[in-house]
Amino acid sequence: MAEVRIMVGGRQYAVHCRDGEEAQLHKLAGMMSERVDQVSQGSPHLTEVRQLLFAGLLLADSLSDQQQAGSGAKAPAAPASASAQEDPAVLAALERLAERLEALGDSLAADLLNA
Repeated sequence: MAEVRIMVGGRQYAVHCRDGEEAQLHKLAGMMSERVDQVSQGSPHLTEVRQLLFAGLLLADSLSDQQQAGSGAKAPAAPASASAQEDPAVLAALERLAERLEALGDSLAADLLNA
């Protein structure tokens, strides 16, 4: 597992990722940092946590718009079938996502302790 130092909102974070995913993590951090900059320019009085929250919401809104544009209309998500839940590719993707979230949580907790 690789440790990557990323910059988001002018602050450096050490984050772990799978080997080979470092470039993608830097790209995602850049996207997040752009949104944090947008938020802080529009509302400079917000705390860092709220800036990150609103940046995440902006990214989620953008993703939602792209999903709606791709499908033509907003449709409720269909429940996953039993075969999809057992698909090794789906399970592997979920495992990678869980590991990323855990690493991010660990990183944020460490930053809070050091603050």
